[in-house]
Order: sequence, then C-alpha cells, then structure tokens
Amino acid sequence: MNSMYFVYILQSQAEPERFYTGFTTDIEERIKAHNNGKCNYSEKYRPWKLKNLIGFNDKEKAIAFEKYLKSSSGRAF
Repeated sequence: MNSMYFVYILQSQAEPERFYTGFTTDIEERIKAHNNGKCNYSEKYRPWKLKNLIGFNDKEKAIAFEKYLKSSSGRAF
C-alpha cells in the first residue's frame, strides 16, 4: 500500500493574517497537534483551520513542495 504525503497550509483563527505550512502523512492528527499546543511555533496563534491541502504519492516531491512554499517565491504564490 502506498502512503500519501500531504503539504498543508493552516490559517490562524486568532490572527487570520498568520499562516503555517507543514508536511504530514496524517492531516487530522497534525491539525489536532497544532490546536493542542504540541507544536512550538504554532502554539501562540491557535486555534488553526485548514486552508489548503495538497496530496502527493512521492515523499520527496511533497517535501520539496513544502520547502518551496516556505521560500520567498512560494510565500508570494
């Protein structure tokens, strides 16, 4: 069975101009972790809602896309 790899963008409900981009294989658990304060960077801007989710079959492509989104070009995108 092939795993799916997800790149996600969360939006802070407390500060809607704040976004968080990440990578996971389990989006539901990852959002719970962000909203339960288990992620240092995102803890102070919770609660979070899912804004975008992109699925990949290839882990390396997912990680490369996450890295791109975190770059200056990706943030503009």
